[in-house]
Amino acid sequence: MAGGAIVPSDGPATDYGGSLTLSVFMSCLVAASGGLIFGYDIGISGGVSEMEPFLRRFFPHVLRRMAAAKGNEYCLYDSQTLTAFTSSLYVAGLVASLVASRVTAAMGRQAVMLMGGALFFAGGAMTGAAVNIAMLIVGRMLLGFGVGFTNQAAPLFLAEMAPSRWRGALTAGYQFFLALGVLTANLVNYATARAPWGWRVSLGLAGAPAVVIFVGALFLSDTPSSLVMRGRADGARAALLRVRGPDADVDAELRDIAKAVEAARRSEDGAFRRMATRREYRPHLVLAVAVPMFFQLTGVIVLAFFAPLVFRTVGFGSNAALMGAVINGAVNLGSLLLSTLVIDRYGRKVLFMVGGIQMVIAQVGMAWIMGAKIGKSGEAAMAHPYAVAVLVFTCLHTAGFGWSWGPLGWVIPSEIFPVDIRSAGQAMNVSIGLCLTFVQTQSFLAMLCRFKYATFAYYAAWVAVMTVFIALFLPETKGIPLESMGTIWVKHWYWKRFVHDGNSAVALT
Repeated sequence: MAGGAIVPSDGPATDYGGSLTLSVFMSCLVAASGGLIFGYDIGISGGVSEMEPFLRRFFPHVLRRMAAAKGNEYCLYDSQTLTAFTSSLYVAGLVASLVASRVTAAMGRQAVMLMGGALFFAGGAMTGAAVNIAMLIVGRMLLGFGVGFTNQAAPLFLAEMAPSRWRGALTAGYQFFLALGVLTANLVNYATARAPWGWRVSLGLAGAPAVVIFVGALFLSDTPSSLVMRGRADGARAALLRVRGPDADVDAELRDIAKAVEAARRSEDGAFRRMATRREYRPHLVLAVAVPMFFQLTGVIVLAFFAPLVFRTVGFGSNAALMGAVINGAVNLGSLLLSTLVIDRYGRKVLFMVGGIQMVIAQVGMAWIMGAKIGKSGEAAMAHPYAVAVLVFTCLHTAGFGWSWGPLGWVIPSEIFPVDIRSAGQAMNVSIGLCLTFVQTQSFLAMLCRFKYATFAYYAAWVAVMTVFIALFLPETKGIPLESMGTIWVKHWYWKRFVHDGNSAVALT
């Protein structure tokens, strides 16, 4: 909960004490369950796009292409209309995220999570009942509005509620529930794939995670930072007492929150303008762009969307492809569980490095096998053992993502921004992420058709670049309270030239 710019500090970061109370755990559990909304959608669309009854009703030209295919396995699903079914959600999410910053600051984190849950429920109902493409796309756009608002509010809620020593694990809970949503969607797709109405069940059940977060959010109080920003200091103190426990120094934490909010109010220009124009916010601006961009360029998002289609490309049958997606989702969930156990013990950068190296190896392995066995033309059939090897490398890549960029792509943006630009910074993070998700989901199948196996080498190159970037430019944030986060920039070998010019600095605390 920092505001303004940065005061150098050689002392230790403030520790307000307190314990991991039942109240903070349950609050963070409900907020993190917002990831179910995003995760279920990621997992459901690729499997539904592979179901024959769904294709026959909405995209019959894809079935005709498959029937008439001359053997180019890379291009079976290359359809801009089909990818628009997936990507339309992210256009709507992008629009919602552009206004979510102001809405979150004005209404609070809890109210925005309620709004996101209601929108997602409406979208799930409409897509499940769709009778034409227009109804399908409108339903997807309602889902997108829900994703845009929820992705803005839930990570901020988690970061502001969690005690600093457990912030990494609790904030990573958002990605854990996202992975749980992906796995649940893959299981639902596998169970309903043989029924002619199965696609309706898969799409309609998107309303279930919306109910979870909506009902849960009804019982949450807002975060202390949000309450102070809206002039409710007494409510903020009561919230701190409830979530920190009797042993915490809540008055000291509340004073620091109030100072940070007051510093934010003294700034007359807008948060986005401050990020773009003030020198002391240069590291925040760079990471607000770099983190969501690199998160998307790991390639795991499009693999999660289109895993069943990729597995069909390398020779799996329809049911085997859906089971491959289930296995991949289970690996993702398991790796995220491991991440929550070590993220606050070994720190963020160690996980970034290990996961990055692992993802590069996996992507290169996938590109090599597909290039050697399917070839450039895509006309060679891949033997089953090699198809299984592609699945293994896909799972290896997913595991590397699951204990690095998966959780940390949400943890880092939620904890590095001062309070006066926190909503704006998170809005920028969400907007860039959703914009790139739209671009990638709309272009991935066309890219696979044209780049063929080199598609995976392309993502491997980006993972190598981002791993080097993180090693050089991301300070370690493990265990540092949000109110003291400004000290990491002052001590960093590169960013210190921006946050401290030797003449003046504006207080974070």
